[in-house]
Amino acid sequence: MVAVCAIFAPSAISAGGLAGSLPFAAIIAIVGLGQMLVVQQGGFDLSLAGGVSLAVVITTHMSGGDDAQLLGSIAFAFGCAVVAGVVNGVLVGVLRLNAIVATIGMNALLYGAVFAVSGGVPRITTPLMSQIAAGKTLGIPNSVLFALGIMLLVSFVLKKTVIGRRFEAIGANPAAAHAAGLKVQLYQAMAYVFAQLHYCVAGILISGITREPTAFQGDSLLLPSVAVVVLAGTSLLGGRGFPISTVIAAFFLNQLSQFALAVGVPFSAQTIIQALALVFGIGVYSLRWKQAATKRALKSKTEETDNEV
Repeated sequence: MVAVCAIFAPSAISAGGLAGSLPFAAIIAIVGLGQMLVVQQGGFDLSLAGGVSLAVVITTHMSGGDDAQLLGSIAFAFGCAVVAGVVNGVLVGVLRLNAIVATIGMNALLYGAVFAVSGGVPRITTPLMSQIAAGKTLGIPNSVLFALGIMLLVSFVLKKTVIGRRFEAIGANPAAAHAAGLKVQLYQAMAYVFAQLHYCVAGILISGITREPTAFQGDSLLLPSVAVVVLAGTSLLGGRGFPISTVIAAFFLNQLSQFALAVGVPFSAQTIIQALALVFGIGVYSLRWKQAATKRALKSKTEETDNEV
C-alpha cells in the first residue's frame, strides 16, 4: 500500500499526511483489537459505537475543560465501560442471547447515556488530554504508541499465558473446552468486558486527538473494526486471534482510505471502500478454508483407498 501511494499518490505518505492520519489509524487498531476478542468467541460487538462515544463525552463534558477533573472523568468512563461489558457478557455468555441482538440493545442504552451526559452538544477537551493524546514522543504520535503498547499486551496475554491459550481454545471449540473443565461462560463474558475497555481507551484518545469531538464519534469505527479483524485472518467462527496482524490491517485500511482521498475519491465513498475490504477479507478466508477442506477430503479418500488395498 505504501509503495502504491508512493507511485500514484505521494501526498498520502508525506510527513504532513502521515501526521494527520496515523493517530486515527491507531484508534482503528485499538477498537479492532477489542472487536477481535469478541470475534474469537464467535460473537460480534455492535455496542462499539456507543462505548466509544460515551467515553468521548464523559472525558470532555465531566472534566469541563479542567485538567484537575480529568482523572476523575477518565475513571468514571472506565467504570461505565466495565458495567457495559459485564451486561453484554452476561446476556451473551451466560444467558446465551444472540450477540448481535444483545449488543444492539446495549448500544442503544449507551447512546441514551451519551445524550444524558452531553445533550448532543460537543465540547473541547482539557489541555492535558490534548497534550497526551495528540502529542508526540520522539517524533511518534502518542496515540500510535498507545496502540502498539496495547497490541503487545494483548499478544502476550493471548499467546504466552495459560489464560490466553484457554481463551483461544474455548473460542475454537466451546463444547470440547467445557468437557475439559474450562469455564466457558466466564471466558466468553470477559471477552465483552475487555472489548469495552478497548473502546473506552479509544474514546478517551479521540477526545484529545479531535479538538471538538461530537457525540457520535464511534459511528464511523464499527465497520473498520470488523474489517481489520477479518483482514488479519481471525475466523468469524471463533478461535485463534492475530493481534499484530490486526494492527497492521488497521494501518493498511487507514492508508487505503488516504490513498483514495488523494486520488480524488469522495470522502462519502470511504464506507464503500471499507465494506469492499471486508468482503475481500471474508472471500479470501472462505476460499482458503474451501481449499483446505478439499485437500482433507482428497487425503481421506486416498487413505480409504489404501486401506482397501
